[in-house]
Amino acid sequence: MKVALVYDRVNKWGGAERVLLALHKMFPDAPLYTSVYNKETAEWANVFEIRTSPLQSLPFARKYNELLALLMPIAFESFSFDEFDLVISVTSEAAKGIITKPGTMHICYCLTPTRYLWSGYDDYFQNGLVRLFSKPAVSYLKRWDLIASRRPDYFIAISSEVKGRIKKYYGLDSEIIFPPLMIEKSNSINKKGNYFFLFVSRFSRFSYYKKADLVIDAFNKTKLPLKVVGSGPMLGKYEYVSNSNIEFLKELTDEELRRYYENCKALIFPGSEDFGLVMAEAQSFGKPVIAFKSGGAIDIIKEGITGEFFEEQTSESLIKALREFDFKRYNKADIMRHSERFSFEIFTNFSSTSSPVTLKSGRKL
Repeated sequence: MKVALVYDRVNKWGGAERVLLALHKMFPDAPLYTSVYNKETAEWANVFEIRTSPLQSLPFARKYNELLALLMPIAFESFSFDEFDLVISVTSEAAKGIITKPGTMHICYCLTPTRYLWSGYDDYFQNGLVRLFSKPAVSYLKRWDLIASRRPDYFIAISSEVKGRIKKYYGLDSEIIFPPLMIEKSNSINKKGNYFFLFVSRFSRFSYYKKADLVIDAFNKTKLPLKVVGSGPMLGKYEYVSNSNIEFLKELTDEELRRYYENCKALIFPGSEDFGLVMAEAQSFGKPVIAFKSGGAIDIIKEGITGEFFEEQTSESLIKALREFDFKRYNKADIMRHSERFSFEIFTNFSSTSSPVTLKSGRKL
């Protein structure tokens, strides 16, 4: 069986990219189709045979691909998948819009319906003038996105939140398959750990929903120790306003990140995200999560057992949760057992679905 993978753009590192590596482990010979590829910022993709769209030849495409939204439909419709039996698109934007023939099965692993067109429209287009002048483009992209949503043979959602959005915006049913944990446990345990909180994020103007400002404000006020992992063009802004109790670690290797997961007191997760793989990663090390009660956190956290929720997306609500948080009440083994729902083995055979996807060959994924 010949398999191909499709992803919106290969130019960064995050939870979706870990999903692609899991799929590569399942289908090591599958090429990865994408609109644009930046080798410098996506070293993780070196394991793939990358096949890019005509947009790759544009001189600014790899660094400023956000400006190419209107060309994304053309980019993905330009690919041919006639040689493949199965195509899996991993997408939060246009990759689901590929065109396949009846003999090729297309499974869409949906990270979310296109955020800036649907659930995040008001946040992306807060400026009145920007909203006014972008209206024709947004209308065109919405129409195309609805057409594209009819092209996959199966829709699979990464969380209950995303399943609801697929139904709301596309009118389609979907199964839920959680993204897999791909970070290995650390063999080194720092006996001086459990004194700091951990926040993992990206820092760009398109990552507003991660609510880094909320976390920085809360820890500036409480003076509690916080270690921040992540990078991006907006990072300097947060470093400038942070007090000395907040340490910025920037990008870490998986080995380094493992040590911080193992030795933190709890992970802070203030955003309303599609899933939030870092929460599952922290739990796989037996660490509780303090999260805003929304999005993927509702699937991942069992309140009082694997973490706690705060009800309002404000620094005051987070501060209240921090003051009430008692690390000693959590059982590390219980948290680790809970994280087994996100294992690679479950992801591999799709056994978490009520009606497992079966290929035309009769083989389960």
